[in-house]
Amino acid sequence: MRLLRSLAFNIIMFGSCALLSLWCALTAWVNPASYILTMARLWARICFWALDYFCGVTLKAEGLDRLPDGGTIIAAQHQSALDILVWVHLLPHPAFVFKRELKRIPVFGSLLEPAGMIPVDRGGGRTALLGMVEGATLALDAGRQIVIFPEGTRVAPGVIGHLRNGIAALEDSGIAPILPASTDSGVCWGRRAFVKTPGCVRVTVHEALPPGLERAELLGRLASLYYGQAASRPAPQPAEHV
Repeated sequence: MRLLRSLAFNIIMFGSCALLSLWCALTAWVNPASYILTMARLWARICFWALDYFCGVTLKAEGLDRLPDGGTIIAAQHQSALDILVWVHLLPHPAFVFKRELKRIPVFGSLLEPAGMIPVDRGGGRTALLGMVEGATLALDAGRQIVIFPEGTRVAPGVIGHLRNGIAALEDSGIAPILPASTDSGVCWGRRAFVKTPGCVRVTVHEALPPGLERAELLGRLASLYYGQAASRPAPQPAEHV
């Protein structure tokens, strides 16, 4: 039964994504960024309804009152594809930092930059980091909420990931305070799990990190929030790994 319910959810999730992406590709020229974001929020609402109805997965968000009005940077833990939907659902004007390879996804990928998302070439070294900071600055000036996943990929619950240099570049730039956000989304929606596990996904926005942190301290604080106080601090990644 859980398999069939997960199948129904996936049909709705991917089907609605395909239809809305195609619609946006045909009509977004009217007002690209705001229009695509409106459709993205509609997609997130459809997915959360289906996730609850078919799979028994709900969402509880805490600490949203810590988000300032206007632009901000959220350093979000990444356990599941659900994390994308979470921040589209919770934020009024999200701007995700995303790996440039996602632009290759048919139709959907072509909408990312018109929607104001921030591409980054993870093998581009310092040049890629500077481009990311420039894109983030423009997004903040427009009052958008930047979402970056410092782990760079989905990390299963109980596993300590390696935090990449993108978040450190944003901290070094001083363009906005960084608010860490932790989650346990991988418990209900595993990285490659087709079947979804019923439960309540919890997302917590923590207090903003103090400005001017050294890279090791920044990554260590994030690791403690993501993986617990016992987590050893991951070594900073080489500059070419964004």
